[in-house]
Amino acid sequence: MSSKQTIGWKVGAALVIANMIGTGVFTSLGFQLQDIENTWSILILWTLGGVMAIAGAFCYAEIGSTFKKSGGEYVFLSKLYHPIAGYLSGWISLIIGFAAPIALAAMALGVYLGNVFQIDPKILALAAIILVAVVHSFSINISSQFQSYASWFKVLLILFLVVMGVLYAPDNSALNFSNAWQTELFLPSFAIAFVYVSYSYTGWNAAAYIVEEFHQPDINLPKALLRGTLIVTLLYVLLQYVFLKHGSLDQLKGQLDIGHVFASELLGSDGAKIINILISFFLISSISAMTWVGPRVSFAMSKDLKIWSFLKKKNKNNLPVMAVWFQTGISIVYVLTGTFESVLLYCGFILQLAAALTVAGVFFVRKNKAIQGSYKAPLYPLLPIIFTAFSIWILIYLIMNRPKESGIGLLIVGIGLITYFINQKISKPK
Repeated sequence: MSSKQTIGWKVGAALVIANMIGTGVFTSLGFQLQDIENTWSILILWTLGGVMAIAGAFCYAEIGSTFKKSGGEYVFLSKLYHPIAGYLSGWISLIIGFAAPIALAAMALGVYLGNVFQIDPKILALAAIILVAVVHSFSINISSQFQSYASWFKVLLILFLVVMGVLYAPDNSALNFSNAWQTELFLPSFAIAFVYVSYSYTGWNAAAYIVEEFHQPDINLPKALLRGTLIVTLLYVLLQYVFLKHGSLDQLKGQLDIGHVFASELLGSDGAKIINILISFFLISSISAMTWVGPRVSFAMSKDLKIWSFLKKKNKNNLPVMAVWFQTGISIVYVLTGTFESVLLYCGFILQLAAALTVAGVFFVRKNKAIQGSYKAPLYPLLPIIFTAFSIWILIYLIMNRPKESGIGLLIVGIGLITYFINQKISKPK
């Protein structure tokens, strides 16, 4: 019998939930309200985000169960299109896909925890990133157990916030159920606001990155992706509603720590401190999930590509410690040099591009019967069409309305292309 440790759909779903719930859901609303103020518009945004994530989850489940190899888009795009496409997606994962969200979660944690302890948010952010990296350098059992408990605790606390928000009458409220949403839906700012939503839902594909660690991936991978995504979609929509219910538009607009505004309105300053600490724990869980999954992509690249071969080093527990600390170092650079909003926008641009290319790969899988897997996404071809159409819509409006951030995203892809050819050169036999 093999001694390899494997995980089931429950741990996989917990991983999806941990990756999704965190930075975006507790920071995005304030940025969205700068241009989109109608409550129907906000709820439609978050519902559409869930629809898109579920469509993507079905497609990733089919692709992941077909190839049955860890590494996410790096593996999928290499096999679906061309090795250069896989390399660029791996480059994106290496430089942006996990390191930037870890940095964003840490930045948010610094702000939330700074409301309690009055410590420089950057110091708190850096301490969180390093502490989590240390934990993930020991054992997969530590990682999976912490992730499972932390994720379900996160769900219970969000449910608590939702119930409290629904039951208690507000002193101030930003709720606005007028017909203005019919106009706002067609504004360019609606598409930009959707970038924050789509970023908040990133993580629905997390379990696909460690498909080799699943027991019976044909069964458990789809369960993990879909059940985790459905739970998060419901929680997201409800949470945005109660955030809007407890806080005036002026209080919420442009605010990073939305949860702090909500808790202060509902529970007062002492209660808000407790909620800030608990939200910080949420963000630690998100950092942990990405620190667990991200290095698996880097490790997959290191086995195939000479330029990244230094990331192959494992410890005595067979964990990719070099990849863990390389990713940690990049996250630290983002915290020290970037701003929350700019990093989120160019990160969202690149991740949306990579995810769209992967989801579109379902068409190739269906066409090539020789590589079809046992799991089939339902409603084909509707789901990949929906996801791809939403992605194109987001990317076009980002390029038009946020050219600087889009340009940074494209520059990062261009640098990745240069490293691809460098790898090709150093890999040629002498």
